Parts: sequence; C-alpha cells; structure tokens
Amino acid sequence: MKKTALVVVANGSEDIETVTITDILDRAGISVTLASSQQRKITTSHGLELTTHKVLPDCMETNYDLIALPGGMTGAQNLRDSALLRQKLQEQKEANRIYAAICASPQVVLNGFGLLEDKKATAFPGLTNDFANQEAVNEKVVVDGNCITSQGPGTAIDFALTCVEQLVGKSTAKEVAKGLLVEW
Repeated sequence: MKKTALVVVANGSEDIETVTITDILDRAGISVTLASSQQRKITTSHGLELTTHKVLPDCMETNYDLIALPGGMTGAQNLRDSALLRQKLQEQKEANRIYAAICASPQVVLNGFGLLEDKKATAFPGLTNDFANQEAVNEKVVVDGNCITSQGPGTAIDFALTCVEQLVGKSTAKEVAKGLLVEW
C-alpha cells in the first residue's frame, strides 16, 4: 500500500523547505497532499504564491503516515494558531505515526503544542534553548521515535530524505538521493 504524507503550510512558510519536502517525498513514490491551515492560496516567506491541494479541514478524516511542517517564522506562527493542526498532530503522535518539522516549526509548533516534551529534537539555531532535552540540538536532523526535526533551509534535503527513509526505507532514500546528485 502506498505511503501517504500531509505537508501543512501557511502564509509565510519557508519556500525551500516547502518545495524540497514535497518534491522529495513525491520522488520516493509517497502520495503527498499539500494542505494549508488557512486558505488554498498562500504566499511563502519569500513571496512565492502557491495553491495547495486542500485546506486542513478537508484532511481531518484521513490518516497519514507522515505529517510534515516546513518552517519560516511567520509560517510556523500561523501553523501554531491552528487548533485543527494541534488536534491532527496530537492524534498523529498518539497513533505512533510520524510527525516532522523543520526550522522554526519544531520550536513554535511542536514544542508549543507539547509534542517534544519526551523527545530529542533540533530546530533553527537559537530556537532550541527551552527544549527539555538538549542532547541533540546541534544535529542537522534528529529522529526520536516517531518524531523527526531539522534545522533549516540548508538541511531540507537531509530532512526530507530522512522522512523518506523512515517511511519507505533506506534503499529508497538512497535511490532518491542518487537521482538528486546528493551524497546521503
């Protein structure tokens, strides 16, 4: 059965992270739904206008193997303001399905929703000071159980490939990386 991923964005989501996550998951054969927590048309942090597949309310009845959140401070703050996203991520954690965030989103969204209390995690440098566990904050990508976190735009490929590895295996992640001319 084909794996599924929900990538949730908002106005102000980081361009590189949004496109990289969505693209790499798709290249790995994962069925990706790009959904906005606000309206279908969003403007990213650097002015790219995107139309998402869905809005988050239309995704609430579907279970996804992965929920991934790009960063960008404004985007993360907009995601944090979504009660539906809080509910969806809590359900994801409780069902032991993968949830992942990069850049500002591990701090602003996951930590803000109480989803990092028992986890090693990382985020954009300077946003990890109040993480309960400081053991891994300087790593590019951190996997702790069903939670994946990463630092920012420069780590987006590693983050997305790690999501692929966790969903469909290391060999698929390596094959995708090879096609991208990335050593991984």
